[in-house]
Amino acid sequence: MTGLSDFEIVLTPLDEATLARLLEAAVADAEPHEVMPPLDGPPGWTPERREAFLAFHRRRSLDPDTAIETTWLIEVDGRAAGAARLQPVHGASAVEVEAGVWLGRSCRGRGIGKRVAEVLLEAARDGGAARFIASTTVDNAAARRLLSGTGADLDVHGEEVDARLEL
Repeated sequence: MTGLSDFEIVLTPLDEATLARLLEAAVADAEPHEVMPPLDGPPGWTPERREAFLAFHRRRSLDPDTAIETTWLIEVDGRAAGAARLQPVHGASAVEVEAGVWLGRSCRGRGIGKRVAEVLLEAARDGGAARFIASTTVDNAAARRLLSGTGADLDVHGEEVDARLEL
């Protein structure tokens, strides 16, 4: 595994230009089910699935009337490599932010997710969040390691894993 200092990792706020680069990265280096909600139809990156990917991100991040989260393009050494997001969630007693990250296959297992998580935690703190939350599945060992590495408490229930970290 290459050391973390060997990579330049930049999170760039999502806009139309970075969204186009994000789609290119997803098509080149990820399966649709890894990076977007399911869509009926044949497998793979069909034209309909590509349009659904763009519409999903426009709705959730770019359209001021429907945006519910902040999304960033993850760049590794100047190349689009995935996405990171923070979505405010109001919990019972404090404001929480839900985090999400996906990386293309070629960037996984290289320590990049750890650096991205550090940036997301800093952004959550700077934004006044009191709690950082994330979800994954029991079979996603890399995500569980990443979340526990941040100091988050993991709660396993069935096939789901919820992470919570007080900020």
